[in-house]
Amino acid sequence: MTEITDVTAWEVLDSRGNPTVRARVEAADATGTFTVPAGASTGRFEAVELRDGGERYGGMGVQSAVEHVNEDLAPLVTGRDVTDQAGVDAVMTAHDGTESLESLGANAVLAVSGAVCRAASALAGRPLHDHLAATEGVEQSMPLPMVNVISGGLHAEGGIEIQDFLVIPTGADSYSEALETAWDVRRAVRNSIVADGHRPLVADEGGFAPPLSDVDDAFSLLVEAIDAAGYVPGTDVALAVDVAATHFYDADEETYGIDSIDRTLGREGMISLVAEWVESYPLVSVEDPLAEDDWEGWIRLSDRLPDGVQLLGDDLIVTNADRLARAIERDAASAVLVKPNQAGTMTRAMSVVADADRAGLATVVSARSGETCDSTMADLAVGLGAGQIKIGSLARSERLAKYNRLLEIERLSGLELADPFAQ
Repeated sequence: MTEITDVTAWEVLDSRGNPTVRARVEAADATGTFTVPAGASTGRFEAVELRDGGERYGGMGVQSAVEHVNEDLAPLVTGRDVTDQAGVDAVMTAHDGTESLESLGANAVLAVSGAVCRAASALAGRPLHDHLAATEGVEQSMPLPMVNVISGGLHAEGGIEIQDFLVIPTGADSYSEALETAWDVRRAVRNSIVADGHRPLVADEGGFAPPLSDVDDAFSLLVEAIDAAGYVPGTDVALAVDVAATHFYDADEETYGIDSIDRTLGREGMISLVAEWVESYPLVSVEDPLAEDDWEGWIRLSDRLPDGVQLLGDDLIVTNADRLARAIERDAASAVLVKPNQAGTMTRAMSVVADADRAGLATVVSARSGETCDSTMADLAVGLGAGQIKIGSLARSERLAKYNRLLEIERLSGLELADPFAQ
């Protein structure tokens, strides 16, 4: 047993310039640091981050969460075994007393949880991905990147409602080749935007946010760019989409309002629209195509999508074991997005990956729109054998820190690229 000897936290800024929590944990001669990301497109059932309110930082300050780490959690976990991740996380969640961690703040609890994980890895003298794989008994692989190229919705604050349009280099033989392929396609999209007389402005996750008249324009732009970059759409490079439908769903009317195509759709209409996209474009992954509580709609769409197209739950499941179990029981999704800050602890997030794997669901480790240069999620995806990773675009240092960490892991480990879409 190696005791935790010191825990401290302080306020730093994320990629949107908003405050977030960074924590540092010490045990013997090992140190671990972790910085908590934040989402803009958040599900209603996520663990709750604590914000200060008031005038400072427009109410976005996290001094109260920092205080909870330094005054409440530090005395609680000091003296505990740094290698007992589950035990440390359990005592923190019990002390909070709520399932959503709203008392202390999920950003306070996760900051310590992540720092403990990193300190344990440092103590063991091995990279975090190796530490996680050894702890969880998992076979490692390099995750196939799902790269944001075009953004809308809450990430772009305007334009079309659909949140992310992404490319997946399904024909790549290695992670580094996959990254190069995505870069080629992204550059072709940029060239097209500039050629049309527009500035290549980017959104929160680094995806381009060009003026588009409707959803089909975004899909067509990507397909044309894949071809222009010298690849075969659907063979070398496939598409993915994050619809984030909850954010244009009217719960009172039970309708989806898509102003960019001047349509208001009921459940069946939205399902048919998504099915049309899948038929028309080389889509292999559809995320959050229906609202977070429209379980019947998810089940219907799951039945309708062809084999080889993953139905990916983010707002539906929010890295929550109970909601994942419900999705598995009702066959409402075939893949789950994993975001540690939705869960509130590393243990909870890792448990969701394990549960999904046992049930045969694919897992996609994901960043948030408000990110930091913390690269933990890269090691998490590798060490848990998740198979896929969704970081954002190939722009902005908080994204590149994770892509570059994966290049480092590939170089040092020689791990092979996962092939989650193999037929």
